[in-house]
Amino acid sequence: MRVASLGSGSKGNSTVIEGREGRLLLDLGFGLKETIRRLARLDLTPMDIDAVLVTHEHADHINGVAAFSRKFHIPAYMTPSTYDAKRTGPLPALKPIQYEQSFAIGSIQVEPVVVPHDAREPCQFIFSEESSRVGVLTDLGHISAHVRDRYHDCDLLMLECNYDKEMLASGPYPVALKRRVAGDFGHLSNEQAAELVGTLNLPRLQNLVISHVSEKNNQPALAKSALTRVLCDWEGVLTLASQADGFGWIDLSP
Repeated sequence: MRVASLGSGSKGNSTVIEGREGRLLLDLGFGLKETIRRLARLDLTPMDIDAVLVTHEHADHINGVAAFSRKFHIPAYMTPSTYDAKRTGPLPALKPIQYEQSFAIGSIQVEPVVVPHDAREPCQFIFSEESSRVGVLTDLGHISAHVRDRYHDCDLLMLECNYDKEMLASGPYPVALKRRVAGDFGHLSNEQAAELVGTLNLPRLQNLVISHVSEKNNQPALAKSALTRVLCDWEGVLTLASQADGFGWIDLSP
């Protein structure tokens, strides 16, 4: 299995998960032309994609789903309430999913995980193939016991480091929006992400990807600093998923 990102941040998100049989997009917050351009950087075309999965209905995760799905007749998987938020309109192949009910796309096993976020029915995902396990964990306001348990054993983890507390407090957002971001159903701070990392099965974790970094309320260096304080002698690879470039293919060792 291998993983890449088309981009990560408040202006658009999409992750590519590829197995021996099957290749999918997790979220699609980019327009059609931009999606095609970003796929080409990975030597992919829309016809290489078997499915699009959606975590929740916020624009930076769902805005490109409808046009992509309709034009290329690609099935879209999401929770019923995410679809009912009416951000997509009719889809040619809607596949409703439920929390904690696993399903397969080709050889990739998909596990939707319930998360605390201010959307109708949000979830994040864990992907597995044979012994490899990939976790994607963004857009949640706190680390629940359930989330901590589900993401403990991953070979690769894409983890939200959305904001630095001091930058958010002194930044340009209105007070109400600052409260939303920092609330229990908002986003993870660098410190919250680091606290989770300190509890993970680090000997197993090969790759940790800093994800969904706010351009106004954080800096990649601050997120990296917070994480490295708890990684100590960890021998894995720390990567940034940027808004402009995402990240290139990461192959998981069998």
